[in-house]
Amino acid sequence: MLILVIGQGAREHAITHTLLQDSNVEVVCAPGNPGIAAIAQIDAVDISDNSCVVELAKKHKPDLVVIGPEAPLVAGVCDELRSAGFVVFGPSKAAAALEGSKAFAKEIMQAAGVPTADSKYCQTVPEARAALELFGAPYVVKDDGLAAGKGVVVTDDFDAAVAHALACIDSRDGGAVVIEEFLDGPEVSLFGVSDGITIVPLTPAQDFKRVGNNDEGPNTGGMGAYSPLPWAPKDFVAEVTKNVLQPMVDEMNRRGIPFQGLLFAGLAVTSRGVRVIEFNARFGDPETQVVLARHNSSLSELLLAAATGKLSSFPELEWKSESAVTVVMAANGYPESPISGAVISGIDHAQEQGTVVYHAGTKTNDAGELLVNGGRVLSVTALGSDLAVARSQAYAGVERIEFDGEHHRSDIALKAALGEIRLGDHN
Repeated sequence: MLILVIGQGAREHAITHTLLQDSNVEVVCAPGNPGIAAIAQIDAVDISDNSCVVELAKKHKPDLVVIGPEAPLVAGVCDELRSAGFVVFGPSKAAAALEGSKAFAKEIMQAAGVPTADSKYCQTVPEARAALELFGAPYVVKDDGLAAGKGVVVTDDFDAAVAHALACIDSRDGGAVVIEEFLDGPEVSLFGVSDGITIVPLTPAQDFKRVGNNDEGPNTGGMGAYSPLPWAPKDFVAEVTKNVLQPMVDEMNRRGIPFQGLLFAGLAVTSRGVRVIEFNARFGDPETQVVLARHNSSLSELLLAAATGKLSSFPELEWKSESAVTVVMAANGYPESPISGAVISGIDHAQEQGTVVYHAGTKTNDAGELLVNGGRVLSVTALGSDLAVARSQAYAGVERIEFDGEHHRSDIALKAALGEIRLGDHN
């Protein structure tokens, strides 16, 4: 089976790595990155141009196309690929609006009876001010559109909340924000693979959005993650599937816009029960790195079954008993102003110790050196018999890799490993 993977980050590196565990699978990744190039063919194309992606598919004639990033999904690349006759894992443009518009997602949740935070949709700063005063601190302000994981501000500072609302509203024509009540409790990411009717949950994970230890500093795209969640209720996945994932799929199908692809529920386990924070329409990063590290079934067969409407008869998924931890190594200046160009060394040494290093923001120069080329540079991922062992292994890998200005959190999965997370806490 030839699979075309669209994307260039650590998420796509992890997807490619996992797909290649199936002996009958070959992968072409576009545009890919130096880490992916070491294990699969890459093809440098502009994935922001749907026509370029379709032409690439015509060139390689894949059995399946897997779309990684959110921007092509929201731009409708899956529709164009399907119109050209290709089998695609990813939602239509209409269905991807679950990620492309926070307001649309709220509308679907309300219609489906899915529990979520109370919210207000605001297109002007006075509207945003009034909503912030209504809900009170901590203030939660979300850009209604795509913002690469950085469109959310949670703060006790009213002026900072207003400033973020202003920036979002002014960022583009039709700019708007969603102001929400704050949800207490630890956050959980749960992916569901859907064929438009049936949805199959994966194993839950928890990521860390703040740049600094103890959840300090600005939000990022994610500084690390772990799975499984030893503190989660035993029936957590079944309950979320029943009360969140399946109702969303049913409501989308009822509206004639079936969701076929990866539905990513960002959840808060609050004192009042599970509440949805947001939905995404693709695999999340860095959660994908730990979820797929524990995946013990055929990923290629799972994604193909979803893309062809055959999930109802798919065998139950199998998961490794080990725990997984990934630690993101970030560039100097990330997230505000990441600086590229630093030389990276030590990856081979790290991987000799049993970790897997996924590339996110890297490139090579004419001399063959590996360089920093983005904010989140590497995801160092390890398995262990429990979270403490997996943490130790991942951080041992981090210590073997060097580049100027590198920084990372040192507390990824620490509270969970120590048994210190209680419902009602933050991660």
